Amino acid sequence: MFGPDICGHNVKKVHAILNRYGENHLIKKDIPCMTDQLTHVYTFIINPNSTYTILVDNEKRKSGNIAADWYLALPKQIRDPNAKKPEDWDDNEYISDPDAKKPEGYDDIPKEIPDPDATKPEVWDDEEDGEWIPPTIPNPEYQGPWSSKKIKNPNYKGEWKAPMIDNPDYKEDPDIYVFPNLKYVGIELWQVKSGTLFDNILICDDPVYAKELAEETWGKQKDAERAAFYEAEKNKEKEDTNDENKDEDDLDDDDEDEDEDEDEDEDEENEDGGDNPDAGVIQFDEEEYKHDEL
Repeated sequence: MFGPDICGHNVKKVHAILNRYGENHLIKKDIPCMTDQLTHVYTFIINPNSTYTILVDNEKRKSGNIAADWYLALPKQIRDPNAKKPEDWDDNEYISDPDAKKPEGYDDIPKEIPDPDATKPEVWDDEEDGEWIPPTIPNPEYQGPWSSKKIKNPNYKGEWKAPMIDNPDYKEDPDIYVFPNLKYVGIELWQVKSGTLFDNILICDDPVYAKELAEETWGKQKDAERAAFYEAEKNKEKEDTNDENKDEDDLDDDDEDEDEDEDEDEDEENEDGGDNPDAGVIQFDEEEYKHDEL
């Protein structure tokens, strides 16, 4: 199994899984994969000398020995199971300072002290309630049990490990690079976002041809794809900005329409008189009317 694996924020690597005797074995090394939205080429080369090379976009990302980088066979060397740590082996990196001394009176400092701000209640009766004792509070001068400071151990020898010896059960497998059941191509896909495309899947025994084919296909299109992708992203950003501005303009127009409607309503109320009971009634001077009549 081979290819990129991007899962969440933590997993972004190239999987290289080899099957041996019905069990899958992951590569021991960490190989980062590409995480953008462009097309990339992943190549896994297994050589007859039991070495391997992993390419990403036709550039080497990892190489090594199959037996060393996968748990396909028993290791050539193991820790000596009969070895024992020497009695004089000191694996304590830090020790207590032998010259440190406890300050005089250190143990006399109490953990708690009477609250200096506490006062005896006025209703307290010593004869009936007994002697009043103020509550206690943590002592700010108390520093806990005394212990000497730590210093570097001059006799520290590091963590003891049993020495390596040849593994008596190890058997060299000259055919560790051979996978006789490699007959089919399958794609194991699990994704939460659509849009992933696969093409130009090649299985061959010529790494040079594989690299040339990658350059003839992906290599000739990568620059144009990159330019088109970033141009599309740029246009999308402009469209999003224009949509935001349009939404703001629409909101402003709605506010203006509401203001105009309110002004029209006020004008109509003024013409109709609103709450004035005399609105719309012709007013005349009664004295002047009588004078004209006479």
